Amino acid sequence: MADIINLVDVGTNADGLSALGEQTILNLRHGDHGPSAHLLIRDESGELTGYADLDLSGTDNATMELIVHPMHRNRGLGGQLIAAAVERARRAGAGELHAWAHGDHPSALAAAERFGFTRPRDLWQMRRRLTDAEPEVETPTGVRIRAFVPGRDEENLLAVNNAAFADHPEQGTWTLRDVAVREREDWFDPAGLLLAERIEDGELLGFHWTKVHGEGDSAIGEIYVLGVAPAAQGLKLGGVLTVAGLAYLRGRGLDKVMLYVDESNTRAVQLYTRAGFRRWTTDVNYQLVLTR
Repeated sequence: MADIINLVDVGTNADGLSALGEQTILNLRHGDHGPSAHLLIRDESGELTGYADLDLSGTDNATMELIVHPMHRNRGLGGQLIAAAVERARRAGAGELHAWAHGDHPSALAAAERFGFTRPRDLWQMRRRLTDAEPEVETPTGVRIRAFVPGRDEENLLAVNNAAFADHPEQGTWTLRDVAVREREDWFDPAGLLLAERIEDGELLGFHWTKVHGEGDSAIGEIYVLGVAPAAQGLKLGGVLTVAGLAYLRGRGLDKVMLYVDESNTRAVQLYTRAGFRRWTTDVNYQLVLTR
């Protein structure tokens, strides 16, 4: 998989963002691809010039992402990969094919329209400065905020995550492996995974998992995952955990922070907008209904 990762790095350097999402890259790095297909295009010398990852693990849906080498674009390679993914997904019995385009680029829209994809979902990246003052919040009585302890907190974290995101198409289906592979990433810092727990019995009520991208002046923090257990709704832990996580990132010397949110989640968008976040880029999820 080294040549695929290398192709992704080349594309990221050229485009300023990765053509493959985090989960796809983690699967490639850690060797767990599940029921997926890897569609490759190589030139005469054997160099990898195009790649599509086709995830067939969904009950009825398949998901794809693709990248074409910057020096080999506008030659129809992207169309070849899409056509191959459509055919492979159809043969696998998928009812729908979803394609992620990271960055709302006109070429992705043109390809989607050519193959008959619709556009049901936009994922916004929003950003703000960390130098802005945060509102004062009070931790509820009987609740404490502490750092994650590796080897002890994974199962409780997973339970809260999957309950909080039960209706989310990606986040709500995590397994212990999804937590474990992230703990092995270079960016992981248990001090930046903040847990809200009930003091009386140690029950986990919510968490704020932060992340730091890059180094030096280009480094940026992220509200990576913020979840509150359904039973703890009403305690206003979301605000408490948000402020705690932003304070941690500020303490790392960072001056800007980002997050991802679905455009259709108007309540969250309004919340983050009031908190000073503004849209930065858009990832688009295209959908194609496959005929059986």
